[in-house]
Parts: sequence; C-alpha cells; structure tokens
Amino acid sequence: MPYALFLIPALWPRRGLIASLSALAVLCSLTPLRAEDPPIKELILPGEAFLVQGRPAFIFLPPEDKRSKPQPWVMYGPTLPGYPDSHEKWMHEQFLAAGVAVAGIDVGEGYGSPKSQALFSALYQEMTMKRHYAKKPCLLGRSRGGLWVSSWACAHPDKVAGIAGIYPVFDFRTYPGLANAAPAYELTPEALESQLLLHNPIEKLSVLAQAKIPALFIHGDQDTVVPLKENSAEFKARYKAEGEESLVQLVVAEGQGHNYWEGFFRCPELIAFVIKQAKLGAHP
Repeated sequence: MPYALFLIPALWPRRGLIASLSALAVLCSLTPLRAEDPPIKELILPGEAFLVQGRPAFIFLPPEDKRSKPQPWVMYGPTLPGYPDSHEKWMHEQFLAAGVAVAGIDVGEGYGSPKSQALFSALYQEMTMKRHYAKKPCLLGRSRGGLWVSSWACAHPDKVAGIAGIYPVFDFRTYPGLANAAPAYELTPEALESQLLLHNPIEKLSVLAQAKIPALFIHGDQDTVVPLKENSAEFKARYKAEGEESLVQLVVAEGQGHNYWEGFFRCPELIAFVIKQAKLGAHP
C-alpha cells in the first residue's frame, strides 16, 4: 500500500479519532491507480478512455492529419463495457478516416431516463466546453442505444446535427418493455406507462421534426427484438405527420433480424450520412 495509517480508537480522544479518520479518507483518495487496476475502458480503436462524473467515457480519435477545429464528432450509444464492439470496428474506422471523432459515455442501462440524459449532457459539456469539439454532433444509436440518443436529442434539438441508427429502439414498450425500463426511471411500470408522453422518445419526435433534424436508420424487416414497424418505421411516420417525412431515410434490410449481419455495420448510406452531418455540425 502506498499509504498506511493505524488507529487504536480505544486509546484516542474522540476529537483525535475524528481527525485521524478524516486524514485517512484524504490519504485513501490520493492512492494512485495500481498496475493491476482494470483500465477505464478497453478501446477497439486508437483514442482515449477517461471519466466523466465518475462514469467511463471514451473518444476514438482521427489521425492527426485528419483532425480539424472545431472537431466534428459522433455521440454514440450505448456505451457499455462491450460496446462499441468488433462488429462496428470497420464502420468507426471510416468515420475516423474521414476526420470524424466518436465519443460515448457509459450510463448503464439507462434506457433514455433523465439520469442517463444528464450524463449525456455531461459528456457534451466535456467535449464542447473543455475539448472545444463541434457544438452539434451527429448522434448514432445501435439497438437500445436508440433510446439513449433520441431521448437526449428531444431534450436538446439545438445541439444535434443528425440522428443515425442501427436497428434502433425508440419505443421502450417494445424493448426492453415497461417492466425492465421502469427502474431506470425510478418509477413503477404502471407509473411509467401513465407518463409515456413525458418519457417515451417515440411520443416526443415532433420536437425533432419541427427542428428539422435529419435522420437515417437501417433496420431488418424480420427483427422480433426491436420491431421495425413500432420503431424506425414509426419514427418516419411521426415525421410524416409533421410534414417532414423527407428528412428521414429508412434502409430496410430484407430478411434480417436483430443480428450481426455485416450489412448493418457496412451500410454505405449510414456511413455517408453520419460523416456528412457530423461535418455540417462543425460548420453549420
């Protein structure tokens, strides 16, 4: 141990004990990371792993000669211990080669809850205020990451250049279901169901349509985990109801479900969209 402090409470006055315990707390907080401590986050591509409000976060960085000011970037979800994963590596490489960084923060199984949105905002502040990245990232949500990014976008449409998704979730009734989503919202399933207009992203998309936020999704027509009809197709329908259907491009992967089909992660339309919108976000 780098530091050691031994106390014998029975022999010390109460005031001395309290002071010593306080000193111990300070010393413990100064203990450096040890070689055997796990890294903040394992990265599949060159970049940086760090903490934001005590939560693991990351940035994939473009090569030095591809970087610019302000730096275009993608806000990615869900950043969990296993994500982004190797299936996405080629896709992220295309972003980096085009000079677009990728960043995310692990909010746990947040499902778009207010607490998860607050952590997304903390990452946004880290990227834009401390690191001087572009004020409008392109958001990218894979599967339940769709809940992450769409909830944050609905709350901050002025900070979004575009939204892209790979079989994204926009209605938490379909996945993970009310019973599983409710704890993240600190509500009972019944209470969450009664507050769908307040919390469910699919019910708030008019905000994005009215802000004219463009979107592009690729989704399998055989997806039984995150059904196309109730999620990506419904997203487009909600924009249509606002007269903005042309802002949403939906690529339907015929015969595909919720899987690791390579076409989901090498979709040329999605890659081109993300790069374009991220760069527009840097120079609106």
